[in-house]
Amino acid sequence: MEKRKQLSAPETLEQFYQHKFYELPANLAQDGNHFNVFRLEDVLKCTSEPSPYSRRDYYKITLIRGTNRYHYADKTLEVAGTALAFFSSHVPYTWENVAGDPTGYFCVFKEGFFVENMRSNIRDLPMFAPGGKPFYMLNAEQEKNVEAIFEKMLTEMQSDYTYKFDLIRNYITEMVHNALKMEPSGMLYQHPDANSRITAVFTELLDRQFPIESPDQQFTMRSAKDYADKMAVHVNHLNRAIKLTTGKTTTEHIAERIANEAKALLKHTNWNVSEIGYALGFEEPSHFNNFFKKQVAVTPLAFRTA
Repeated sequence: MEKRKQLSAPETLEQFYQHKFYELPANLAQDGNHFNVFRLEDVLKCTSEPSPYSRRDYYKITLIRGTNRYHYADKTLEVAGTALAFFSSHVPYTWENVAGDPTGYFCVFKEGFFVENMRSNIRDLPMFAPGGKPFYMLNAEQEKNVEAIFEKMLTEMQSDYTYKFDLIRNYITEMVHNALKMEPSGMLYQHPDANSRITAVFTELLDRQFPIESPDQQFTMRSAKDYADKMAVHVNHLNRAIKLTTGKTTTEHIAERIANEAKALLKHTNWNVSEIGYALGFEEPSHFNNFFKKQVAVTPLAFRTA
């Protein structure tokens, strides 16, 4: 894909509709709980322009067939077959078709669509959580089941049933559970104790610092104390809670997240290595080079040219 000097700002639903259909649904600006569903081929008929590599201010679930390449955070994944993909509003992404004509379905919705109807925050679900697994390959039976769910959502969107969005939320929840059942059960639950809550707040606060969207933007919250001060807890308490909950130190989590962002910037921008290092809080290029090599085992330049 084309590299950009500056990452695109988060795409809004208004921009999504203008990009895909050149017109907005009625009352979209007032609809904080927006939901819609589409057949992929219908949308592709309207525009062949690739979506930008950027965050969105909405969530997206896609059933897609064919051979396609996904750029998601710092990773690039080529998928042949039928995939169910969950895209968070907190992670930049795009996709491109590699071979054949892609077909399938997708739905878009604002976080508010689920606020009153989910047991937990949608951002805590494994497929939407930072570092989670967004892609699930489907066999023939699973594909048939998910396709049927999308068709039911399309049917409901055309109906005048008063409670159709309650029904649609149930359909999406069913899709989520179909995906979660593909994962080991140990990944699906979090212990609702104080240490887990502290870890969840830390993780969300860390994730809010990214992505870095301009070389003029500088990441500053690079130490455990920065986060402890923000959370109004003692740094030792924060470190102990995170270590007990995750098995990793606070510093390790921060370093991994910085390294992942560095990889994304090296892959998806043409910023030079010094600009990337500075944006990630390294005043000296040599310090960034040493950090990156320690985390990834290669230099930034070697990673970019690989």
